[in-house]
Amino acid sequence: MEFTQLRPLCRLTGRIVHGQGRGHRVGMPTANLLPDGCPALPAPGVYATMAEVGGRRYPGVTNIGTRPTVDSDSSVTIETLLIGAEGDLYGQEMALTVYRFLRPIRRMASLEAVKEQVMRDREAVLALFCPEEGKCGEKAGTPPLRLDKGGKT
Repeated sequence: MEFTQLRPLCRLTGRIVHGQGRGHRVGMPTANLLPDGCPALPAPGVYATMAEVGGRRYPGVTNIGTRPTVDSDSSVTIETLLIGAEGDLYGQEMALTVYRFLRPIRRMASLEAVKEQVMRDREAVLALFCPEEGKCGEKAGTPPLRLDKGGKT
């Protein structure tokens, strides 16, 4: 099934805010979404998403829920690894379309184990949204994001 044929589960909009910086410290920075209003969220889990930030589209790996490996806080967060994004995105508006459940949230042995799992999730997202190598996330009216093999634009 091609990306353009996928049916979204939901769409969230809001502003990118600072998190605790743990992901950035291990080489997988995330965009933390502070949603507008009080949206209905999908069940807690890790999802394949497509984000729109600053006029560009990025496939993403999004955790919606708690972060049991890094803290015992029961607060729900929406954190997305934006594939191919670079630079400071804090304060920018982001529209996040949630497409597919990838896996449940689970406690892992270390932050390094989380990073390894997120890299596997990233590969699943790229396979879903980028069926042709280097051509990612095309949809009518939106320029495609071109990625090299390492996920860089």
